[in-house]
Amino acid sequence: MKTIIKNGMVVSPAETYEADILIDGEQIRCIGRNLADEEARVIDAAGKYVIPGAVDVHTHMDLQAGSSRAVDDFYDGTVAAACGGTTSIVDHMAFGPKGCDLHHQLAEYHRLADGKAVIDYGFHGVAQHVDRGILDELEAMAEDGVPSIKVYLTYDFRLNDAEAFQILKRMKELGGVTAFHCENHDIVEYCRRTCVETGRTDPIYHAKSRPNLAESEAVARVLSLARLAGDAPVYIVHLSCKESLEAVRDARRKGQKNIFVETCPQYLTLTEEKYLDPDGLKYVMSPPLRTASDCEALWEGLACGDIQVVGTDHCPFNFHKEKQLGKDDFTKCPNGAPGVEERVPLLFSEGVLKNRISLNRFVETVCANPARIYGLYPQKGILQPGADGDLVILDPAAEWTITHDKMHSAVDYTAYEGMAVKGKIDLVMQRGRIVAENGAFTGERGAGRFIHRKCYGAE
Repeated sequence: MKTIIKNGMVVSPAETYEADILIDGEQIRCIGRNLADEEARVIDAAGKYVIPGAVDVHTHMDLQAGSSRAVDDFYDGTVAAACGGTTSIVDHMAFGPKGCDLHHQLAEYHRLADGKAVIDYGFHGVAQHVDRGILDELEAMAEDGVPSIKVYLTYDFRLNDAEAFQILKRMKELGGVTAFHCENHDIVEYCRRTCVETGRTDPIYHAKSRPNLAESEAVARVLSLARLAGDAPVYIVHLSCKESLEAVRDARRKGQKNIFVETCPQYLTLTEEKYLDPDGLKYVMSPPLRTASDCEALWEGLACGDIQVVGTDHCPFNFHKEKQLGKDDFTKCPNGAPGVEERVPLLFSEGVLKNRISLNRFVETVCANPARIYGLYPQKGILQPGADGDLVILDPAAEWTITHDKMHSAVDYTAYEGMAVKGKIDLVMQRGRIVAENGAFTGERGAGRFIHRKCYGAE
């Protein structure tokens, strides 16, 4: 099937221009003015923006976390993603059994996603211990389309500095990227234990027990390890505070390269006051929500390019079920919140239309940069001949309010309930097929394909 998107304002990281887009089968054939083809259906995008299908490289579908499991599987979660303008995800695998190899979880996640996902998807590996076998296996993972791995500096399967350093060195040799969850485990655990022992168990103490400096110290430490490993590519997930951003800037000022930084919509638009609300458990995530000053610092970091990516860390647990495990003690509440559907409209409304970031920076951070860093580009993340026919038609004038009943996730809330938004997604295409239109999912279960990603820098 052929499709022509007519009269839209096409947006790339570098420019915005009026043009038509001809999609032939699954790929973009050409972009130009006054395109015509008798065999093509025509979709009029006059007065609207046409952006690449968004890429979310930080989701947690079907995640097992202790006794709780994220309520979105790869069907529900990717339906929500599609309706929110995201046409590709790269999902972070959960920890597997103690001592398992990397391919154990890769096989498990193929079982969870294959035949369910409605959009294209990839996986990040997860390092939960380090030995010669794991270091050797990283090469086979890259050959299998997984040239990235995540390291946690907190939680049960955290790595110590020596283990993280070995991962960084090996991934640099392979041309891969190592992602880090940066929090100082010992400080966080001490603060959490002290809060519980002194009866401070309300949700606000989730934030107080994970202070900014516990994150920024870990960020600075990871950057030092990456530099010691020969400027190994390092990706900081969900950076949430101004001190962490300054640690990144300091490393770059000293000449360090290959540093990639991600933040999330919740750290740009919500603050720790949410923990004081009666439903404060909805916002228990790690890192926690910060202050308005931190939000402003992150917007500035996005605007100037110090932050390259906006992901979501989508990891939903029902407020009226799993989250209630923390009703008497915040430390018992599973960490995570939904956001895969809200990301694109939120960032456009709060960022572009409030003049915090440019339209082109918006597309850069939700489409092109995540695709480039994690080996999906130029198949994904850009509108150009030869790329997949993944695109979003966005109406910049439409106004609406985010409410749970408009969302498509299986979770029972949205963290952005009642937030007024300007800019609405009219239509979403994946590989030339319409998967969402006017807020309704129109795609097919299992139509998503596994993305065999390339190593960093390979195009």
